[in-house]
Amino acid sequence: MRALEEAGIGVKGIIGTSIGALIGALRATGMPQEESHRLVGALERKDIVRVNRRAVLINGIKQVSIFRGDTLRGYFEKLLPEAGWDALEIPLLVNAVDLHDGSTQWFGSGARTDVSMLDAVYASAALPVFYPPLRLDGHAYVDGGTAHPLAIDKAASEGAERVIAIDVGAGAEQAVDATLAQGLLGVHQRVFGIMTRRLRQDALERWKGPPLLYVRPRVDGYGPFGFEHVEYFVEEGYRATREALRELNV
Repeated sequence: MRALEEAGIGVKGIIGTSIGALIGALRATGMPQEESHRLVGALERKDIVRVNRRAVLINGIKQVSIFRGDTLRGYFEKLLPEAGWDALEIPLLVNAVDLHDGSTQWFGSGARTDVSMLDAVYASAALPVFYPPLRLDGHAYVDGGTAHPLAIDKAASEGAERVIAIDVGAGAEQAVDATLAQGLLGVHQRVFGIMTRRLRQDALERWKGPPLLYVRPRVDGYGPFGFEHVEYFVEEGYRATREALRELNV
């Protein structure tokens, strides 16, 4: 967002998937990028990670998640405006996947707003196994990246004239020893990353929509909970976006 603002590029709509749902919601409701940068810099593991004690007991494998969902949801609640969808200054869409039939549910502008912004953002970021699904009206919703980790097709269907796609998903390779050292969660996350990478590649390869600016920061080899690398992630996203814009002479 800092790079786009410096380049004088306005944003007319945001589609956020997974943690991008939170970042998108903060921007779409008017939070300055300086403030979001400050909040991200202050993020600590305890803010979003609290072990579900039942998951480490006998028969704990029957639990739906390793971490408690109320901790993550509570963190989101502190950041998102109480007014929810009514606070939007820029149209926003976020997605989650229905465990019942694998369909994608969209929330926000022109989609479902009968669900609170807080619940929608939580559902979009509820990484399977790590966090429990959002249970809603007999359905259970998980991370939107499960089906659409790079939702550029949705942007095109919404009438976008130009799309800027920020891809921070898993890379092609990851050290085996590092993966195995993280145990069950590490293996699961690596498998999830392999599958979603294929989905991102497919979306890019079949793209026939409006002009697309693809931004790929150098995040290969980093896990989803690399709190000690937060400042690097922020600056690398800024660098990668500026580089992509320079290639377009913007």
